[in-house]
Amino acid sequence: MQETIELRVDPRTAAEEMLLKAAASTHMRIDANRIKQLRIIRRSIDARQRRVMVNLSVRLWIDETPVDTSLISPVSYKPVDGDRTAIVVGAGPAGLFAALRLIELGIRPVLIERGKDVDSRRKDLAGISRENTVDPDSNYCFGEGGAGAYSDGKLYTRSKKRGPVDKILNIFAQHGASEDILVDAHPHIGTDRLPAVIKAIRNTIIDCGGEVHFGTRVTGLIIEDNEVKGVRTTEGEEFHGPVILATGHSARDVYRMLLDQDITMEPKGLAIGVRLEHPQLLIDQLRYHSRDGRGKYLPAAEYTMLTRVDGRGVYSFCMCPGGFIIPAASADGQLVVNGMSPASRGTRWANSGMVVEILPEDIPDGETPEETTLKMMHMQERIERAFWEEAGHTQNAPAQRMDDFVNSRPSSDLPSTSYPPGIHPARIDRLLPKGIARRLQEGFKDFDRKNRGFLSHEAVLIGAETRTSSPVRIPRDSETLSHIAFRGLYPCGEGAGYAGGIVSAAIDGDRAAEALAAAFS
Repeated sequence: MQETIELRVDPRTAAEEMLLKAAASTHMRIDANRIKQLRIIRRSIDARQRRVMVNLSVRLWIDETPVDTSLISPVSYKPVDGDRTAIVVGAGPAGLFAALRLIELGIRPVLIERGKDVDSRRKDLAGISRENTVDPDSNYCFGEGGAGAYSDGKLYTRSKKRGPVDKILNIFAQHGASEDILVDAHPHIGTDRLPAVIKAIRNTIIDCGGEVHFGTRVTGLIIEDNEVKGVRTTEGEEFHGPVILATGHSARDVYRMLLDQDITMEPKGLAIGVRLEHPQLLIDQLRYHSRDGRGKYLPAAEYTMLTRVDGRGVYSFCMCPGGFIIPAASADGQLVVNGMSPASRGTRWANSGMVVEILPEDIPDGETPEETTLKMMHMQERIERAFWEEAGHTQNAPAQRMDDFVNSRPSSDLPSTSYPPGIHPARIDRLLPKGIARRLQEGFKDFDRKNRGFLSHEAVLIGAETRTSSPVRIPRDSETLSHIAFRGLYPCGEGAGYAGGIVSAAIDGDRAAEALAAAFS
């Protein structure tokens, strides 16, 4: 007999099977020996009160031993032939999951990625920190897996579409991610484990008859009678078929290419700020209400911060407990930072993007169509170059202690940091545009009022955090998901302005593939 029960227990009980079995038997009012197996199927931490508790959904096998306790519901992928072929540009989450869905629907995907495979990227990533060199086609943004490949692998999404979310998580688990992602309220894979999962997805695509082309940069669309028939590459090669465009939020050359080919785009709101790094112990103490921090049984604590200052949101973004900060520039002349965590979330630092909402109406239109359409992107570029120039044309990032930033004063020294290229004291309160800096200062004060001790001398701001989302949206028909003016073009994911994170991008790629298949039919 199987039963699923809801339990609310202390962290130690949640972590130790014998204690959890005892709690379950008490709840069920049965002898503990009758419980032959138990499996946690949902888990969340409630740290709102002084006493931290863990909420669990637990599946019990009573008076029977289960044959299989796996939570994975695998998707079946069968070989596809070449009768129907579609082009997928970009091998990030949107592109990879679009390719998988095309296979499900009997369409052969040809996946084109400007960067290198996930293993070959490692050397280029190391070069950013060690040699201050950025390969414009192989970096933290470009390459197999996209910007998410060497990220925390956070899979939390606010999407209400539970079915699609569960499917995406199952596919990740099917390809090697821990089954914990099917259990935890805020699941993550970890930067050390995600590359292997991405390779497994690639192998599924190839084994089913799809193609994957690395080091292949698209430079133009093949358009006939307002219909996209394929793409051209830097080598002059052509790939023919309807196109799913999933190039990510940092492919600025793609935006310029689309503009040159009269593909309608519009400026989109985004958020800009800094990476804020605390000692993880301090965050544990604040969030778990204990001077001892998280102790033995709790994970590295997370936080979410949100307020409004003068009509614009100020909020935390992509919080990485037990993580580190990375150089995320995608070309020379840029200084951009981002954050990630290993699966263990075991470093002594916690970092988060701390950003200010910026809307298109906040930035004046330009004198040309490009200056207007890409005005949000141009703003990103100006800020990134300002930080890069202040850093002496290196990736040694400008930084300022948090309390010094709030009080508009220089930092005479800086705490240790996880950021590999290093940091140096700088006036981030002056490097950022005034409106962003001032709202961040006020936002930090508000966060500290709600979480005393958050505004700390031990915390440091490292800049700049500019790649929170796409600076444009590529309009598409709400029913067909194809571009509003060009048939055969399916913009999707973060780069098209329709997603914000790994899971939402994967869901959007899945939807784009379904729309393309419907058009084939």
